[in-house]
Amino acid sequence: MSDRPCIFSFFAGSGFLDLGFETSGFNIVYVNEIFSPFLAAYRYSRHILNLPLTEYGYCDRETADITQLIDGKQAQRLKELVKDCRKSHNIVGFIGGPPCPDFSIGGKNKGRLGDHGKLSASYVELICRNLPDFFVFENVKGLYKTIKHRLFFENLKQQLQQTGYTLTKRLINSIEYGVPQDRERIILIGFRNNFLKEIGINHQFSFPWKKHVLYPQEKVFAFPWRKCEPFKEESITICPDDIPQELTVEYWFRKNNVLKHPNAEHCFQPRAGITRFATVDEGDDSKKSFKRLHRWRYSPTACYGNNEVHLHPYKVRRISVAEALAIQSLPANFILPENMSLTNMFKTIGNGVPYLASKALAETIVDFLRINVHLSHVTTA
Repeated sequence: MSDRPCIFSFFAGSGFLDLGFETSGFNIVYVNEIFSPFLAAYRYSRHILNLPLTEYGYCDRETADITQLIDGKQAQRLKELVKDCRKSHNIVGFIGGPPCPDFSIGGKNKGRLGDHGKLSASYVELICRNLPDFFVFENVKGLYKTIKHRLFFENLKQQLQQTGYTLTKRLINSIEYGVPQDRERIILIGFRNNFLKEIGINHQFSFPWKKHVLYPQEKVFAFPWRKCEPFKEESITICPDDIPQELTVEYWFRKNNVLKHPNAEHCFQPRAGITRFATVDEGDDSKKSFKRLHRWRYSPTACYGNNEVHLHPYKVRRISVAEALAIQSLPANFILPENMSLTNMFKTIGNGVPYLASKALAETIVDFLRINVHLSHVTTA
């Protein structure tokens, strides 16, 4: 057993959140994802990245059913795995972002009663029953900002506090961490009170949320970002020198060499309406669908379901999987398997936590623990 903090990952998707934790010194020991194509992509990408298999394996379908992990036949096994981690005095963390369309303003908005909404309550119940030393809960801002869902969020927090957790939360925007995307998410992090006591921290600790913020929102959105320009196929323009180039779509397309990426050809080919593509100005993202990205601006939220279509800045087509991965700030060598359907490729990309945001969150937790536990063995890749 490694002496690195052990992570149990739930609702893992294709592993964007996990990858950020892995490259920040955490040991992913358990992966839970109910949708087999996403889990297959998770395993494939790890193989390409030359990352080790998880110690306790991968759980999908029946074994990943969250209700089975609470009261069913898998619940005892999970308890035993957590106990096994503790034998070596390892720090144990749970991380996960329960599927969130029921809290999304653009989604189903059914809230806690929706099939997906119930999963947030199940994840909290899972935490309360297994008592990891810390947890990360990620969700859409609607859970935190929308009045009808906020009460549910407060009830979840109360349940965790009553179980013995000290909580800290922040509404983050991925662009703060260098992701070329305006994407807000609520992050709730909790530490078990007894764990804090063991490492010498009182309940009034100050969590260093902003330590890894590279671009504070009040500054980044004040830059003179270009709005809209007439679309011109294969046009060439130079990046303005009064904006941070590293937050632009084009910078990341070049950084990840998206035209040579293995997923470069994975792109929806429209049967009709291609002439409509050419009528949308570069940078016009005002409509629900057919948003054209601006090459010298950040992207709107990477959301590729519900008929939301993002067009290439200077090509008459939708963006490719390689380009969508770049917008999620994934490393250039992160690849989705060729046999995955296009729908599932774009769905898993849109569902994922942007890599640089997940890495910053992981490093913030590392810093918090390192200060107080002296985790000198934790290294950042």
